[in-house]
Parts: sequence; C-alpha cells; structure tokens
Amino acid sequence: MRAIVEFSVKYPITILMIVLAVILLGTISFQKLGMDLFPELENPRLYVELRAGERPPEEIERQFVQSLESQAIRQKNAVQVSSISRVGAAQMTVEYGWGTDMDEAYLNLQRALAGLQQNAEVEELNITQHDPNAEPVALLGLSHPDITDINELRKIAESYIRNELVRLEGIADVRLMGQDVKEIVIKTDQYVLDAFGLSASSLASRIRQYNQNVAGGTLTEMGTRYTIRGISEFSSIHDIENVIVSYTQPATTVSNGTATQSDQRVPMYLKDVAEITYENKKPYNIVHIDQNRCMALAVYKEREFNTVRAVNELLEALESIRMRLPEYNLSVIQNKGAFISSAIEEVQQTLLFGIFLAVIILYVFLRRIGTTAVISISIPVSIIATFNLMYFNGLTLNIMTLGGLALGAGMLVDNSIVVMENIFRNREEGLSLRAAIVKGTCQVSGAITASTITTIVVFLPIVYLRGSEGTLFKDQAWTVAFSLLSSLGVALLVIPMLSNRLLKDTRTESRRVTSIRFTWYS
Repeated sequence: MRAIVEFSVKYPITILMIVLAVILLGTISFQKLGMDLFPELENPRLYVELRAGERPPEEIERQFVQSLESQAIRQKNAVQVSSISRVGAAQMTVEYGWGTDMDEAYLNLQRALAGLQQNAEVEELNITQHDPNAEPVALLGLSHPDITDINELRKIAESYIRNELVRLEGIADVRLMGQDVKEIVIKTDQYVLDAFGLSASSLASRIRQYNQNVAGGTLTEMGTRYTIRGISEFSSIHDIENVIVSYTQPATTVSNGTATQSDQRVPMYLKDVAEITYENKKPYNIVHIDQNRCMALAVYKEREFNTVRAVNELLEALESIRMRLPEYNLSVIQNKGAFISSAIEEVQQTLLFGIFLAVIILYVFLRRIGTTAVISISIPVSIIATFNLMYFNGLTLNIMTLGGLALGAGMLVDNSIVVMENIFRNREEGLSLRAAIVKGTCQVSGAITASTITTIVVFLPIVYLRGSEGTLFKDQAWTVAFSLLSSLGVALLVIPMLSNRLLKDTRTESRRVTSIRFTWYS
C-alpha cells in the first residue's frame, strides 16, 4: 500500500491524467446511460392473441385454447400459463422463470404454435413480448381541419404514420384508437327469403364459396413447373352484389293452348334478395380533442428498452412526419417520458443538494478552505467514476440507482476525511508535508479498506435475491458498492496527490536554545 501512496505523491501528473480519463469516460457513460422510472420489473412473459370468427368463449376454449396451453406449458422454463377466452378471441400469457433468454423462448414458442397458424379457422394468431394490457409510453392525436370522415384519417394513420413509428428502435407496437372501419352490410328480408326458399345461412355459405382461392394443382411444361390457383376473391361491392345465390324454376309459356317449359333456368343474384351497403363499423371507442372528433395512436415500447430514449426518438420522428404531412395535426396527448424525466431530475437535484450540504458541514468542522476543497473534490470524482461502472454493468438512471448514489454520497467522504485527519495529525507531530502524507495514508489504508469492504458486504448480497424484490433493489446495491469502491480509490490515490499540491507545508523547525548561566561570587 505504501508503494501506491508514494507513487501518487511522486507522480502527480500521471494521477491527474488518470483522473481526467475517468472523468471523460464517466461523462460519456453518463450520457449513454438509459433513464427510466424504475428498474425493469416485468416478469419474463410472452403473450399470444388469437382471433377466430364470432365463436362463443366455450367453443374458443375447447377448440383452440386447450391446444395452445398444452403446447405452451411444455416449453423450456415455462412455469405458468393463463388464458382469457372471449367471443371470437382469446388471450394467453406464458410466464417463464427468472433469467430465461426471452429471445430464445419467443422463437421456441413460435415454432411450437406454427401448426395452429396453418389452421384455416384461425383468422389471426400473434405472439409478442409486449404486454397488451400495459400502458402506452405516449398517446398521439391525429386530426385534419377539412376531413370529417374518420375512415380517411385511419388510412393515413395505418398505412403511413404507424409504419414510420414501428420502425423506430425501441417501439414495439402502435395501436389505433377511435377509428372508423368500413364494412359490407348485407340486409335481408325474411319474407323475401321465404318466398324463394332461401335462408340467411345459405346466403352466407354462398358468399364464402365465392370468396376464396382454390389450389388447382401444378402444371409442368418444358421443364418449368407452374402452380395453378383459382382466384375468386371479392375486389368490390359489385362482385358481392352479383353472387348467384339460387336459380329460379324454368319458365313455362303457353302458345296456341299448348304449354311449353324452357330448359334454361334464370340465376338469382344476391342483390335481388338483399340490400348491400358499404358502412362504417360501430367504433369501440371515440376520441375527442377540444370537442372535435379525431383519432389517437397509442405507442408501446419494447419490454427491456429505455422509456425516455424511446420517447425521445418518437418525438424526433414526429417532427419529420409533421413536415411531410403539414396539413394534418399530430399532437402529443400523453408523454410518459416527460413524467419520468421530471421525477429523475428531482432526485438529481436532491442528490446535488445533499452534496452541497456535506461540503458546508465539512467546512464548519474543519475551518480550513484547502482541506475542505481536497475532500470535496473526492465526491464528484467518485460519483463520475461510478457512472463508468454503472454503464459497463448495464444499469440505468432510475429512482433506485440515484437513491443508491444519494445513500452513498455521505459515505463517499468518510475515507477521505479519515485520510486527511491522519495526514494533519502527522504534520502536527513535526513531519514534513510529503512525509506526513505518505505515513498518514499508509497508517489508515488498511482501516478504510476494511471499513469499505464491510459496508459493501452489507449491500452486495441483495444482488443474489431472485424475483421482483431482487430486480427492484439489485441496481441500488450495485450502485452503492460501485460508489464505495470509487471513494476508496480516490482516498488512496487522489487525496494524497491533491494534499501534496494544494496544502502548504507549515512545519516549524525546532531550534535548540543554549542558555549560559553566570554565577557571581561576592
């Protein structure tokens, strides 16, 4: 330990360069640190959403959900599977054990459910890591002063704005709210259907038969293989109106008293027995801004991505979209990133205020500007060095990590105070400044090292906790440990160097006084 202290005193320029390098890297690390309200607390989960027509919940569960659950629970590290069945839809949550590689789990689950995706009765099957019940990080409003048809706004939002936002890093999904969707409405009259011997189910069956693509096999010609498909999907409302639903009976004509029956039957089209219209669906929700009907876009982030960074990239993308769509009003209704930033800034201000009070108290008790300045410099250097360790350990700036810094801010000066006090004591005993620095630091180096390790041992076992408690307090434990290690390094390297440069050598030379006594004899 003595060699380290002597090196610090002998080569101050080297120590200064090391400190400046730590400050530079710490500044860069601080700018790259993510910012969030809390550490990542979400359990490792995957979500499966299924849609299959208008079937009742009992049929959805019996026909699809039971098969999904049996496949999901057999996945590696899967601990629990839960599902909710609704009319025509189901939502399943697959929970995994802590520490599971969710990218691998996602691919395995997608592979396991690939067979069900080929089922013709399944309209949609989505597997995501995004919680569909989570709150959006931002809520956007879209309107146009001259467009009152919400369906037109939906086309712009769905075909352009949503695609631009989903491509951003950290954005998991963008969902539309308050939109109107066009649909084909077929209105029938039961009396007309009865007159022609038809029913609503027979009409629906006929429409499904016409609206499909049929595989026609393959054809090989001159070594080239062609795939044949019969394409008969509807492309307009006119195609639906001309669906043949039945044929009338052959017509009978009477000529010269002789009845003759035609062999040709007349087709009956859907438009003859039903009214086909193109109308808006009934919306599930309606959005108003300043009492004007508009659309909303709910933006969701990826599970492990930083909230503030995702929102900042979103706001930058919105500026570009506004330039391309100058006539549309695209406003930010809710911004979760702004709330997180304000909360983090408040904790940062509290931390800075605590550091300022610590410096004031040091001066009140030490009553020396030079000594107070040397000790005070150790606080920012230790904190900036902590940012390096936080960045390389993958931590973020949140209430827990900043709370750890605030908790360790008072302990950051403990080692420095002990070193300075022992240096001052050795100077009062008559040693030179340099000798007092080396001897004083070496005398307490073992004590402050033991004290620092003892405090770290108290906090560090928290990182071994599992579950939500470990996830919540792990970042705070790492931050306290990193800050204390930084303060120990500063006390052993930086404090001796600064003391040698900033303090004055006030040692007084001891002088011998020779007294001569005269004895008078009378």
